[in-house]
Amino acid sequence: MTWSDQAVGEPMRYLALATDYDGTLAHDGRVDGPTLAGLERLLASGRRLIMVTGRELDDLAATFDHLDLFERVVAENGAILYHPAAKSQRVLAPAPPDEFVRALRLRGVPLSAGRTIVATWKPHETAVLETIRDLGLDSQVIFNKDAVMVLPAGVTKASGLEAALDDLGLSRHDVVGIGDAENDHAFLRICECAVAVANALPALKQLADFTTRADHGAAVVELIDEIILDDLAGREPLLGRHHVLLGTRELPPDRSFYFRGPEGKLNLRAQNLMMFLQMADGVDDDTWFFHLRRGDYEQWFRDRIKDDQLADEAAEVARRPMVSAAESRELIRAAVERRYTQAVAPLPGTNLPR
Repeated sequence: MTWSDQAVGEPMRYLALATDYDGTLAHDGRVDGPTLAGLERLLASGRRLIMVTGRELDDLAATFDHLDLFERVVAENGAILYHPAAKSQRVLAPAPPDEFVRALRLRGVPLSAGRTIVATWKPHETAVLETIRDLGLDSQVIFNKDAVMVLPAGVTKASGLEAALDDLGLSRHDVVGIGDAENDHAFLRICECAVAVANALPALKQLADFTTRADHGAAVVELIDEIILDDLAGREPLLGRHHVLLGTRELPPDRSFYFRGPEGKLNLRAQNLMMFLQMADGVDDDTWFFHLRRGDYEQWFRDRIKDDQLADEAAEVARRPMVSAAESRELIRAAVERRYTQAVAPLPGTNLPR
């Protein structure tokens, strides 16, 4: 296949689901049978599961006895990375200062202290912030509905998920994320597709690419069934205009386009539509026509960008018998820019010799 030497057959677009626990998988702290069955269906499809939770690991294990379904568990809001199969954990951030915990207790703040996290409840956030200020700590306060969590600066669900993905050899572009509350913002922002459950906070729904019809565990099952059905191809119109396709974030190698040329002497990787259009203006006419006539642009748009309408327009350009290189480039560019909101200009001074 032309767009990537690594692509064999029709690989899955989304390889993993990253899910929050409370308010997402769980309702009142418990995961029901249909939700567990949905998780097992996702695993049977060849995909992987990652949990991303604010809970302390011991508390989570005492509440949920199916952690073995997950390849990695990010606990304590990004501070702990747990490998259920190996029953091993890695602490990703320093422990809370003893004087901080003592000061909060002296102020009568009810709290729980994990390996890194210190957690309490509203309305104690004022006392927490004052104590951080008085002690001069480099700490952050993260909210999860009524929960108040204190962590070292920079430790979030996103940093924990990045560590999990690195462990598993996955890219953020391989992941669908789902959550419900304030502390889920961080990890959903780095997922290729961000989903909010129906019971999510309004601010999270605004961030998400789409919101499920169902709530809690049923929402996760709804999402899983869509992933298994068509890899969320039906949701693609909701994702393209503000997501990675025209942005600076790279698509992984197996979803990139490669300009090879008729003799295979080139190996120019276009990791998104922006780079594709820039390179299209730079490659020689023989290379451009080689891929156009073989249907490589159509196939990349359809199979990797997941945009059937764009693919159909590329196929129509390729069928024109007398179209010139310059005209076909402009037609493809116009098709892309009609469907995506960001116009892409060629990089000055970067054209390749023709």
